[in-house]
Formats: sequence, C-alpha cells, structure tokens
Amino acid sequence: MSNGTQSTAQVGSRLALVFIFITMLIDTMGLGLTIPVGPRIIAELTGHTVMNGKAMSDAAWWGGWLQTAYAGMLFLFSPLIGNLSDRLGRRPVLIVSLLALGVDYVITGMAPTIWWLFIGRTLSGIAGASYTTANAYIADVSAPEKRAANFGLVGAAFGIGFVLGPALGGLIGHYGVRLPFFTAAGLSVANALFGMFVLKESLPKEKRRKFEMWRANPIGALFAIRRHPVIFSFVAIYILMRLAHDANPVIWTYYVYYKFHWTTADVGYSLAFLGIIMAIAYGFLTRTLIPKLGEARAAYIGLMSGAIGFAGYAFATQGWQMYPWMLVWALMALAMPAINAIISKQVPSNEQGEVQGALSSVGGITSIVSPIILTDIFAYFTSPRAPFIFPGAAFLAGAAFLALAAALLIRARHHFSARDLSPASETAT
Repeated sequence: MSNGTQSTAQVGSRLALVFIFITMLIDTMGLGLTIPVGPRIIAELTGHTVMNGKAMSDAAWWGGWLQTAYAGMLFLFSPLIGNLSDRLGRRPVLIVSLLALGVDYVITGMAPTIWWLFIGRTLSGIAGASYTTANAYIADVSAPEKRAANFGLVGAAFGIGFVLGPALGGLIGHYGVRLPFFTAAGLSVANALFGMFVLKESLPKEKRRKFEMWRANPIGALFAIRRHPVIFSFVAIYILMRLAHDANPVIWTYYVYYKFHWTTADVGYSLAFLGIIMAIAYGFLTRTLIPKLGEARAAYIGLMSGAIGFAGYAFATQGWQMYPWMLVWALMALAMPAINAIISKQVPSNEQGEVQGALSSVGGITSIVSPIILTDIFAYFTSPRAPFIFPGAAFLAGAAFLALAAALLIRARHHFSARDLSPASETAT
C-alpha cells in the first residue's frame, strides 16, 4: 500500500472512531440523565409519597425487576441484532437501536403506572445492542494491535456522558422527575439523526455474510462461539465481571439515598465525578497501560481494582468516602477493553457482530439474575428481617465476584498467546 493510500485509510479510520465516540457519548448522556430520578419515579408510581428508607427499599425491589425485564430481552435478541449487523451492516442497526431507546424514554416519561415502565424497558432491551454493535464497529476499523486502546473509546464516551448526563439530570430533576426522560428522548432522536447523516458504514458489502437463523438465537450463538476456545474460556470470567459491574447502576442511587440521605443533585454530582475519572481511565490509561502491561495483565489489574473499590463502597461510613474509593474502582476500566481485544483477535471481521452479540447475550443472562440478586441483598439487609443492617452487602458481593473472576483469569492463562501476556510491541494510537 502506498504512503498516500495508507494515510487516507488512517484518516478514514480515525474519523470513523470520532463518529462512534460521539454516538456513544450522546447515547450515554441520555442514560445518565435518568439515573438520579429513576428511584423517585418508581417510588411515585408504587404509591410512596415520602422518600424514606422504606420507599427506597421497595423502589430497589421494583427497579431490580425492571432491569431484569430489560436484560431478558437483551439475552433473547442480542444474537439476532449481532447477526443482523454482520448481514446488513453496523450503521442501520445502531440507528434503529437509538430510535427505539428514544421511544422507551417517552413511554417512561408518560407512564401512568409501574407497568408502563416494564413496557418501555422491554422495548429498549429488544433494541439495546448499541454498545455491542459499537464494539463490532470498532473491531471493523481497528488494526488488531490497536483494538484494546480503541475499545477504550467506548468507555471514555461512557465516562464523559456520565459527567454531563447525571449532573444535568440531577438539576433538571428538581423541576419534575419526568422531565429528564423527555430530555433523554430528545438526545436519542438527535443521536439517530446524527447517525443517518454523518455515520459511515464500517462493514463493506463484500465482507458481509449470509444471515442464518440457527446462529441468531442465544443457544445457537453460544454453540457458535464454542468454535473459538479462547472466547469460550472467557465465558465464566465475563459472567462474573458482569454480575459485579451491575452493582453500580442497580444499587448506587438506592445505597446513597438510604445510607447518606443524598439529594438528586448529590447523586448527579457523584456520578459526574465518576464519569470524569472513568473518561480519564478509558481515554488515557487504556491507551498507555494496556500496551505496556499486555492485555491479560491489564485485565487482572482492572478486576482486582474493581474488587477493592467495591469493598470500599460497602464499608464507607460517610458520603465523602465514596469519592476516593471511586478512584480505585475506576481502574476497572482496564479490564473490559483488554478482554474485548483478546476476544476480537480470535475471529474474522464477518463474525465480529455474532461474537459481540453472543457475549452480550451472556451478559444478558447475568443481567437477568444480578438485579434480582443485588437488589434483594440490598432490600434484605436494609429491612427489619435482617439480623443486622448492612446496606453495603450488595457492593461486597460485587467485590467477591470480581475477585473470583481474577482468579479464573490466572487459571485460564494457558489459553493466551504470548502477545496477550506480554507488553505490546507497538504503541496503540
């Protein structure tokens, strides 16, 4: 390839990464807007007029089932969405997913009863493959040695979105608990329009493969990834990591409302701070540490940092203590890009969507179970039935999941190539 052609390809790749970064940024802002007010709208729709400990405990229980409804649809439909992106391309799948998410926010904002929230979450779960498709998109436009760093862009967008989204959501929530949902709907539609007019397709027609229904379901997808031993060895690690990760979105607001009596603004500020440090971790640390450490070692450090951070949350005695523990927990950002890079190297370009869909389906299985487990742990240890009150029990469970995942990662090291275990020979850009 000539220098001129190579330079043009590199510019095109970088522009594509900018496009996907902005797409995920706006998408995450929409999600972050709703987090500070989510428990309050659930409490309102379940008949609570006073936001006391009982209201938060009951809202956490309903919130767990809402998350399970979303995860159930994600489990069932992620392989279908992933396979469709391998057949039709990434761009149309992303656009439809974003439009469906906007409809979900409108339904939630107008919901007269709790059951309308379930309708909205079911719909968003069916089309909730935007992150999965984004990962396939990044794999399409990235050289293998640069994928770990570029996968970190999704996390960086997630972090920056959580700076802007929750802070704005906490402020808007003062004017009505439903207003952030309509704002999020507007952002989702704007994001879809952005994709229609700006986002370029990453999977050329000649690289697309035939759609096969037997591979486009959870069971078929899991059988399909058995053809790749390294990927299959990561399933248990991935499950444990997702079980733990769900502790933050599922438990955080209930925990700080209950234990520290924070306001919606306080929640927004805390999530904004978390977003800042996650953006730094994903945007800069992944690009510098993963090439130096090697992907497997970086994943191990990320898992153990997450475990220590969760334990810190669990035993915090004052609200300000959550902030330094966030700094420790943020190093978990190393784990997912490193693991995604290891996995993506094992499959050709026309199977990236299928593999990401299968992994998302596995994540959906855990997300069906984890909200119930974690919210039940929280509800139990904050209720009169508990032998002692310990609202941090769910975070401690998350720490245990991550520590076990780190142990399994060490045990699975014989599957890794020397490239994954050693510092990379090239610096990702």
